Amino acid sequence: MNNQRWMSQNFFTFYMTWGIFLPYWTGFLIEAKGLTVGQASLIMSFGLAVRGISTMFAFPYISRKRSSKRVLDILAIASLITVLFFIPASSFNSLFIVTLLFSFFFPALMPALDSVAGILVQHGQLHYGKSRSYGSLGFVVMVLIVSVITGKFGDVTIVWLLLGGLIMLVILNTRPAPAILLEKAKEKHSNKFSLKQLLQTPNFLIVIIIAVLLQGAHASYYNYGYIYLQELEVPKYYIGLIINIGVFFEIIFFAKSDRLVGHLKPVTLLIIAAIGSTMRWLMVSLVPTIPIFIISQSLHAVSFALAHFAVILFFTQHLKKEQIPTAQGMYNAFAMSWSTAALTLLGGYLYEIEPRFAFLGMVICTVPALFLALYLKKRDYQQSLDL
Repeated sequence: MNNQRWMSQNFFTFYMTWGIFLPYWTGFLIEAKGLTVGQASLIMSFGLAVRGISTMFAFPYISRKRSSKRVLDILAIASLITVLFFIPASSFNSLFIVTLLFSFFFPALMPALDSVAGILVQHGQLHYGKSRSYGSLGFVVMVLIVSVITGKFGDVTIVWLLLGGLIMLVILNTRPAPAILLEKAKEKHSNKFSLKQLLQTPNFLIVIIIAVLLQGAHASYYNYGYIYLQELEVPKYYIGLIINIGVFFEIIFFAKSDRLVGHLKPVTLLIIAAIGSTMRWLMVSLVPTIPIFIISQSLHAVSFALAHFAVILFFTQHLKKEQIPTAQGMYNAFAMSWSTAALTLLGGYLYEIEPRFAFLGMVICTVPALFLALYLKKRDYQQSLDL
């Protein structure tokens, strides 16, 4: 099979399931399982913490022992088995335990797929943005499906939709994969000094810190955007459409990213992302109306997609193939998990005081990210003069 098509289909199918879990799971715990906002926030925050441990340590470890294709198989099957336990779970304790277990396996598919894509990009076998746009399309499709079905049958259907999506993913992974993904990592690159060497890569740590701040700032949107739109009295049928506006702009960006911004330096992209992210959360918090929320969704292409593309671009330009899984593990652990976990707790606390405060609070991350990116730009410019 064509590598571009293979990667696109994997992104599409995974992000279909992600389109169920990310925007709807907090609402599922509250509406279908009867938890309070505080209880659901606590569960999701601990789930993010476990997700960070998994992507930071377990995913890079298994990537050194198994081929990239085998890693995808293991994570997909484990996720499918684990989600079955959500069906009978009803108490806070049981939901807490199952969420931690699910968070260990399912989110690790994200760095696994990005690592696979990074390897194919380095070997000239993939246009990352083009394939990743299919992931965003899968997200859009499923958000629309979930909105219609939950509007008619209730939030209890969310877990069944997730189960069906994971079955599709497991079946999809039975297809032949690109040959390079069947190779195991070379043992000489799997020593205990690999993390130290990664951290010594010029500008790597600063880029990760900026990514942590920018991606973590989406915590309130991911966890409370769904119920915030309900707070604004948006009918359930339309919530999915509004959420999809952001993903629609994300799709457009990823589809054109290689050609439009692929020639720019990652630090330049991070500066633009920090500015756009700050504008987005200020708009949502200072003008709490449906029209402004809808307009702010266009900035998702900047706050999330551009920031993500900048990090992937940095990895493919400055890291070796064997370093990419560890780098992806760090990125997903700190930027997509631990920072989001901490800010989910902060967002939940602020949300209970005043819903729009949850979004305003995210600016404490985006402004420092902007100053760090400007500092990195200045240092990069100075280094070029010294040469």
